[in-house]
Amino acid sequence: MLNSDDALDTQGSVRRANLRRALQLVFRSPGSQTRAGIARATGLTAATASSLVAELIESRLVVEGAQAASTGGKRATTLSIDAGHHLILVMVIRPTDARISLVALDGAEVDTRRIAYTAQTRDRMLDEEIARIAAEYSGRLLIAGAQLPGTTDGRAVLESVQLGWRDVPLAERFERTLDVPVLLVNDVDAEAIAESATEDEDSGYRLFIHIGVGIGAAVTLDGELAPGPRDRAGEIGHVQVVFGDEARVCRCGRYGCLESASSMTAMLGDDFDDALDEREVRVLADAADPAVFADGARALARTIKLIAAVLDAAEVVIGGPVRALGEPFLDLVRADIDYAATGTADVPVRYADADATISTGVAQFALTAALGVRWSPQQLRAVRRG
Repeated sequence: MLNSDDALDTQGSVRRANLRRALQLVFRSPGSQTRAGIARATGLTAATASSLVAELIESRLVVEGAQAASTGGKRATTLSIDAGHHLILVMVIRPTDARISLVALDGAEVDTRRIAYTAQTRDRMLDEEIARIAAEYSGRLLIAGAQLPGTTDGRAVLESVQLGWRDVPLAERFERTLDVPVLLVNDVDAEAIAESATEDEDSGYRLFIHIGVGIGAAVTLDGELAPGPRDRAGEIGHVQVVFGDEARVCRCGRYGCLESASSMTAMLGDDFDDALDEREVRVLADAADPAVFADGARALARTIKLIAAVLDAAEVVIGGPVRALGEPFLDLVRADIDYAATGTADVPVRYADADATISTGVAQFALTAALGVRWSPQQLRAVRRG
């Protein structure tokens, strides 16, 4: 038999779970969801649904809107996301600059700023900017998410070659200034989350591959990130996939790594940089040797075929600066994976959604951690349309 404390804990857990269910229903259909709709979808009584909504309104998570269309009786009041108070702080940290934005609960960016730095000034400038934001938005910050290149366990940067960080307790450092929870996420994982967030249907395994100066991958299952137990999932850039005389030296010092053949630097030369815009990338591509593209596509296709066969992936999505190469490069990749390996199925390959904002993935990651909910693709598209 439960003692009184256990009973209270159980009741509290049930209440919190029901609040998340009700809030997710509003996030799924903002502007059209009602108290009666929540009661029907959850099987809860009308009184309980109304109580949950009242708590969500008091917490500044939900706001009442217009009246719904009449169904014969008293018209119900619609519910929407309260975008006027809580904010998610999103930090996209790169080697020479950071993009910092404040995202409202409806997914809209309400403030965006960029800071440039050197390796020597990075820590100081990040800390100073975060302190300014903490003072400016005091009492409104809900949670913060930091996206960065390298491996992380969500709290510390385990290793980031690009940033020169190893075993850096970054979340703890930022929390001392912000006084809200801070989570870290790998940049490729954030891209994969953003891709899932913008898809209407997302079932099965999806392999997401980012190609820029480096190459990384992430796997989602039914729209949720599927990380490995050691926080190293997707580290495919330095796996050897080219052998013999065709293997070229990689920046890591070994030969035949995927990055040595299929990274943008390998295909376009050392003038490529992740900060280049699409036009600048195309200029480099026009001057590059077509045979190098063919080699890069072949190595990438070999990698895709192996991983997709292991996962039984529903699709493969390729993101990052490589999208500037357009369909011709993607056609080369598709041609090289278009063979029937015994026991495997063909897997579709496409580029990532070009409309996803740079903050979408880490903002969604932070929102789920804080409130246990996800934006609907329709909501994110509405925000992008302005």
